[in-house]
Amino acid sequence: MNKPKRSSLGRGLEAILQSPDTDITSKDISGNYVVGAIANISIEKIEANPFQPRNRFEEEDLNELADSIREQGIIQPLTVRKLGYDKYQIIAGERRLRASKIAGLREVPCYIRVANDEEMLELALIENIHRQDLNSLEIGISYQRLMEECNLTQEELSKRVGKQRSTISNYIRLLKLPAEIQVALRDNLITMSHARTFITLENKEEQLQLLAEILENELSVRDIEQRVKQKRKIKVKKRPAPLPDKYQSFGKKLENTLGAKVQMKKSNKGKGSIVIGFDSEEELDRIINRLLD
Repeated sequence: MNKPKRSSLGRGLEAILQSPDTDITSKDISGNYVVGAIANISIEKIEANPFQPRNRFEEEDLNELADSIREQGIIQPLTVRKLGYDKYQIIAGERRLRASKIAGLREVPCYIRVANDEEMLELALIENIHRQDLNSLEIGISYQRLMEECNLTQEELSKRVGKQRSTISNYIRLLKLPAEIQVALRDNLITMSHARTFITLENKEEQLQLLAEILENELSVRDIEQRVKQKRKIKVKKRPAPLPDKYQSFGKKLENTLGAKVQMKKSNKGKGSIVIGFDSEEELDRIINRLLD
Protein backbone atom coordinates (compact mmCIF):
# COMPACT_ATOMS: atom_id res chain seq x y z
CA MET A 1 0.00 0.00 0.00
CA ASN A 2 1.41 3.35 -1.03
CA LYS A 3 1.84 5.91 1.70
CA PRO A 4 0.23 9.30 1.08
CA LYS A 5 2.74 11.87 -0.17
CA ARG A 6 3.92 14.04 2.65
CA SER A 7 3.47 17.77 2.17
CA SER A 8 6.65 19.84 2.02
CA LEU A 9 4.90 22.62 3.94
CA GLY A 10 5.01 22.84 7.70
CA ARG A 11 1.77 21.95 9.51
CA GLY A 12 1.25 25.51 10.68
CA LEU A 13 1.76 26.99 7.24
CA GLU A 14 -0.37 24.33 5.58
CA ALA A 15 -3.23 25.12 7.94
CA ILE A 16 -3.03 28.82 7.10
CA LEU A 17 -2.96 28.26 3.36
CA GLN A 18 -5.77 25.71 3.21
CA SER A 19 -8.25 26.70 5.89
CA PRO A 20 -10.85 29.47 5.44
CA ASP A 21 -10.87 29.82 9.24
CA THR A 22 -7.46 31.48 9.05
CA ASP A 23 -8.49 34.17 6.56
CA ILE A 24 -6.35 37.19 7.49
CA THR A 25 -9.30 39.50 7.00
CA SER A 26 -10.57 38.25 10.33
CA LYS A 27 -7.50 36.97 12.15
CA ASP A 28 -3.86 37.96 12.61
CA ILE A 29 -1.66 35.23 11.15
CA SER A 30 1.63 37.08 11.08
CA GLY A 31 3.41 34.44 13.18
CA ASN A 32 6.96 33.23 12.61
CA TYR A 33 5.79 30.32 10.50
CA VAL A 34 4.53 32.73 7.80
CA VAL A 35 7.47 35.06 7.32
CA GLY A 36 9.92 33.69 4.78
CA ALA A 37 7.89 30.55 4.06
CA ILE A 38 7.97 29.22 0.50
CA ALA A 39 5.17 27.39 -1.29
CA ASN A 40 4.12 26.61 -4.84
CA ILE A 41 1.03 28.70 -5.57
CA SER A 42 -1.33 28.46 -8.51
CA ILE A 43 -0.81 31.38 -10.90
CA GLU A 44 -4.59 31.81 -11.09
CA LYS A 45 -4.67 32.68 -7.38
CA ILE A 46 -2.13 35.53 -7.69
CA GLU A 47 -3.37 38.99 -8.62
CA ALA A 48 -1.34 41.96 -9.85
CA ASN A 49 -0.20 44.68 -7.49
CA PRO A 50 -2.04 47.97 -8.25
CA PHE A 51 0.98 49.87 -6.94
CA GLN A 52 3.42 48.22 -9.36
CA PRO A 53 5.66 51.12 -10.52
CA ARG A 54 6.54 49.38 -13.79
CA ASN A 55 3.72 49.46 -16.33
CA ARG A 56 5.64 48.41 -19.46
CA PHE A 57 7.10 44.95 -19.98
CA GLU A 58 9.07 44.36 -23.19
CA GLU A 59 7.62 41.35 -25.03
CA GLU A 60 11.01 40.18 -26.31
CA ASP A 61 12.51 40.25 -22.80
CA LEU A 62 9.52 38.35 -21.40
CA ASN A 63 9.84 35.69 -24.11
CA GLU A 64 13.57 35.30 -23.39
CA LEU A 65 12.84 34.94 -19.68
CA ALA A 66 10.07 32.42 -20.47
CA ASP A 67 12.57 30.34 -22.48
CA SER A 68 14.98 30.46 -19.55
CA ILE A 69 12.24 29.39 -17.11
CA ARG A 70 11.31 26.42 -19.33
CA GLU A 71 14.96 25.37 -19.36
CA GLN A 72 16.16 26.25 -15.85
CA GLY A 73 13.00 26.79 -13.81
CA ILE A 74 12.44 29.80 -11.55
CA ILE A 75 15.65 30.41 -9.62
CA GLN A 76 14.43 33.30 -7.49
CA PRO A 77 10.94 32.77 -6.02
CA LEU A 78 8.35 35.51 -6.33
CA THR A 79 7.09 37.33 -3.24
CA VAL A 80 3.36 37.50 -2.57
CA ARG A 81 1.21 38.58 0.32
CA LYS A 82 -1.80 36.66 1.49
CA LEU A 83 -4.93 38.74 1.09
CA GLY A 84 -7.38 36.10 2.26
CA TYR A 85 -8.21 32.44 1.90
CA ASP A 86 -6.61 31.18 -1.32
CA LYS A 87 -5.98 34.75 -2.49
CA TYR A 88 -2.58 36.38 -3.01
CA GLN A 89 -1.15 39.60 -4.39
CA ILE A 90 2.24 39.98 -6.07
CA ILE A 91 4.75 42.11 -4.16
CA ALA A 92 7.94 41.44 -6.12
CA GLY A 93 8.44 39.42 -9.30
CA GLU A 94 5.67 40.45 -11.68
CA ARG A 95 8.04 40.04 -14.63
CA ARG A 96 8.77 36.47 -13.53
CA LEU A 97 5.02 35.86 -13.09
CA ARG A 98 4.22 37.08 -16.61
CA ALA A 99 7.05 35.04 -18.12
CA SER A 100 5.87 31.96 -16.18
CA LYS A 101 2.44 32.31 -17.79
CA ILE A 102 4.08 32.46 -21.23
CA ALA A 103 6.14 29.37 -20.34
CA GLY A 104 2.94 27.49 -19.52
CA LEU A 105 3.52 27.07 -15.79
CA ARG A 106 0.50 26.53 -13.59
CA GLU A 107 2.28 27.09 -10.28
CA VAL A 108 5.19 29.28 -9.20
CA PRO A 109 7.37 29.19 -6.05
CA CYS A 110 6.57 32.13 -3.78
CA TYR A 111 7.77 33.66 -0.55
CA ILE A 112 4.59 34.24 1.46
CA ARG A 113 4.00 37.39 3.48
CA VAL A 114 1.08 38.95 5.23
CA ALA A 115 0.21 42.62 5.12
CA ASN A 116 1.60 43.58 8.52
CA ASP A 117 4.83 41.60 8.76
CA GLU A 118 7.41 43.95 7.24
CA GLU A 119 9.42 44.35 10.43
CA MET A 120 9.45 40.60 11.05
CA LEU A 121 10.41 39.95 7.43
CA GLU A 122 13.31 42.38 7.68
CA LEU A 123 14.60 40.75 10.86
CA ALA A 124 14.21 37.26 9.39
CA LEU A 125 16.08 38.16 6.20
CA ILE A 126 18.91 39.92 8.04
CA GLU A 127 19.27 36.89 10.31
CA ASN A 128 19.23 34.66 7.24
CA ILE A 129 22.01 36.66 5.54
CA HIS A 130 24.36 36.04 8.46
CA ARG A 131 23.99 32.26 8.25
CA GLN A 132 27.21 30.46 7.38
CA ASP A 133 25.68 27.91 4.99
CA LEU A 134 24.24 30.34 2.44
CA ASN A 135 25.86 30.51 -0.97
CA SER A 136 26.55 33.87 -2.61
CA LEU A 137 23.46 33.68 -4.85
CA GLU A 138 21.19 33.13 -1.84
CA ILE A 139 22.79 36.10 -0.09
CA GLY A 140 22.25 38.24 -3.20
CA ILE A 141 18.59 37.21 -3.33
CA SER A 142 18.16 38.11 0.35
CA TYR A 143 19.72 41.54 -0.20
CA GLN A 144 17.47 42.13 -3.21
CA ARG A 145 14.38 41.11 -1.22
CA LEU A 146 15.26 43.49 1.58
CA MET A 147 15.64 46.37 -0.85
CA GLU A 148 12.45 45.60 -2.80
CA GLU A 149 10.12 44.63 0.00
CA CYS A 150 11.32 46.96 2.74
CA ASN A 151 11.92 49.87 0.37
CA LEU A 152 15.59 50.31 1.25
CA THR A 153 18.43 51.86 -0.73
CA GLN A 154 21.81 50.12 -0.88
CA GLU A 155 23.16 52.74 1.53
CA GLU A 156 20.36 52.08 4.04
CA LEU A 157 20.74 48.33 3.62
CA SER A 158 24.49 48.65 4.24
CA LYS A 159 23.79 50.19 7.64
CA ARG A 160 21.11 47.61 8.54
CA VAL A 161 23.25 44.55 7.85
CA GLY A 162 26.65 46.00 8.77
CA LYS A 163 28.24 45.41 5.34
CA GLN A 164 30.06 47.73 2.94
CA ARG A 165 27.86 49.10 0.17
CA SER A 166 30.30 47.73 -2.44
CA THR A 167 29.91 44.25 -0.94
CA ILE A 168 26.12 44.44 -1.21
CA SER A 169 26.40 45.72 -4.78
CA ASN A 170 28.65 42.80 -5.77
CA TYR A 171 26.15 40.25 -4.46
CA ILE A 172 23.16 41.92 -6.13
CA ARG A 173 24.97 42.14 -9.48
CA LEU A 174 25.11 38.33 -9.49
CA LEU A 175 21.33 38.31 -10.01
CA LYS A 176 21.79 40.04 -13.39
CA LEU A 177 23.89 37.18 -14.77
CA PRO A 178 22.28 34.68 -17.18
CA ALA A 179 20.22 31.92 -15.53
CA GLU A 180 22.74 29.25 -16.57
CA ILE A 181 25.49 30.99 -14.60
CA GLN A 182 23.22 31.54 -11.61
CA VAL A 183 22.37 27.82 -11.58
CA ALA A 184 26.08 26.92 -11.67
CA LEU A 185 26.68 29.28 -8.77
CA ARG A 186 23.70 27.95 -6.84
CA ASP A 187 24.91 24.36 -7.33
CA ASN A 188 28.46 25.30 -6.25
CA LEU A 189 29.92 24.43 -9.65
CA ILE A 190 31.58 27.85 -9.67
CA THR A 191 32.52 30.29 -6.91
CA MET A 192 31.48 33.90 -6.42
CA SER A 193 34.97 34.94 -7.53
CA HIS A 194 34.38 33.03 -10.78
CA ALA A 195 30.95 34.64 -11.19
CA ARG A 196 32.24 38.19 -10.71
CA THR A 197 34.51 37.83 -13.74
CA PHE A 198 31.45 37.21 -15.94
CA ILE A 199 30.10 40.65 -15.12
CA THR A 200 32.97 42.30 -17.02
CA LEU A 201 32.04 40.53 -20.28
CA GLU A 202 29.81 42.46 -22.67
CA ASN A 203 27.30 39.86 -23.86
CA LYS A 204 25.58 36.64 -22.88
CA GLU A 205 27.25 34.56 -25.60
CA GLU A 206 30.71 35.38 -24.25
CA GLN A 207 29.58 34.67 -20.70
CA LEU A 208 28.14 31.25 -21.57
CA GLN A 209 31.20 30.34 -23.62
CA LEU A 210 33.42 31.14 -20.65
CA LEU A 211 31.15 29.12 -18.33
CA ALA A 212 31.51 26.08 -20.59
CA GLU A 213 35.31 26.47 -20.55
CA ILE A 214 35.35 26.71 -16.74
CA LEU A 215 33.19 23.61 -16.27
CA GLU A 216 35.05 21.58 -18.89
CA ASN A 217 38.60 22.50 -17.91
CA GLU A 218 38.11 23.33 -14.20
CA LEU A 219 39.70 26.73 -14.68
CA SER A 220 40.83 28.74 -11.69
CA VAL A 221 39.81 32.34 -11.12
CA ARG A 222 43.27 33.44 -12.22
CA ASP A 223 42.92 31.45 -15.45
CA ILE A 224 39.64 33.08 -16.42
CA GLU A 225 40.84 36.56 -15.46
CA GLN A 226 43.68 36.07 -17.96
CA ARG A 227 41.22 34.92 -20.62
CA VAL A 228 39.01 37.94 -20.06
CA LYS A 229 42.04 40.23 -20.41
CA GLN A 230 42.96 38.52 -23.68
CA LYS A 231 39.43 39.01 -25.01
CA ARG A 232 39.67 42.73 -24.17
CA LYS A 233 43.04 43.07 -25.96
CA ILE A 234 41.64 41.43 -29.09
CA LYS A 235 38.68 43.84 -29.07
CA VAL A 236 40.99 46.83 -28.68
CA LYS A 237 43.03 45.65 -31.68
CA LYS A 238 39.87 45.27 -33.76
CA ARG A 239 38.77 48.84 -33.19
CA PRO A 240 39.13 50.85 -36.41
CA ALA A 241 41.80 53.49 -36.52
CA PRO A 242 40.53 57.09 -36.42
CA LEU A 243 39.97 58.80 -39.76
CA PRO A 244 42.92 60.85 -41.09
CA ASP A 245 42.65 64.62 -40.57
CA LYS A 246 41.84 65.31 -44.23
CA TYR A 247 38.70 63.15 -44.05
CA GLN A 248 37.63 64.57 -40.70
CA SER A 249 38.08 68.04 -42.19
CA PHE A 250 35.96 67.05 -45.21
CA GLY A 251 33.24 65.75 -42.88
CA LYS A 252 33.04 69.11 -41.11
CA LYS A 253 32.91 71.00 -44.42
CA LEU A 254 30.12 68.71 -45.62
CA GLU A 255 28.16 69.39 -42.41
CA ASN A 256 28.51 73.15 -42.96
CA THR A 257 27.51 72.88 -46.62
CA LEU A 258 24.44 70.71 -45.98
CA GLY A 259 23.48 72.18 -42.62
CA ALA A 260 23.07 68.63 -41.27
CA LYS A 261 24.88 66.18 -39.02
CA VAL A 262 27.37 63.98 -40.91
CA GLN A 263 28.99 60.79 -39.60
CA MET A 264 31.92 59.17 -41.38
CA LYS A 265 32.93 55.60 -40.49
CA LYS A 266 35.79 53.41 -41.76
CA SER A 267 36.80 49.86 -40.84
CA ASN A 268 40.38 48.59 -40.65
CA LYS A 269 39.82 46.97 -44.06
CA GLY A 270 39.17 50.37 -45.63
CA LYS A 271 35.41 50.00 -46.04
CA GLY A 272 33.07 52.56 -44.53
CA SER A 273 30.08 54.82 -44.90
CA ILE A 274 28.96 58.44 -44.81
CA VAL A 275 25.71 58.97 -42.90
CA ILE A 276 23.75 62.22 -43.23
CA GLY A 277 21.12 62.77 -40.55
CA PHE A 278 17.76 64.52 -40.95
CA ASP A 279 14.75 65.12 -38.72
CA SER A 280 11.92 65.42 -41.25
CA GLU A 281 10.96 64.92 -44.89
CA GLU A 282 11.25 68.67 -45.42
CA GLU A 283 14.83 68.62 -44.17
CA LEU A 284 15.59 65.60 -46.37
CA ASP A 285 14.25 67.46 -49.42
CA ARG A 286 16.43 70.43 -48.54
CA ILE A 287 19.54 68.23 -48.23
CA ILE A 288 18.80 66.50 -51.55
CA ASN A 289 18.36 69.84 -53.33
CA ARG A 290 21.63 71.06 -51.84
CA LEU A 291 23.44 67.94 -53.05
CA LEU A 292 22.00 68.28 -56.58
CA ASP A 293 22.85 71.98 -56.91
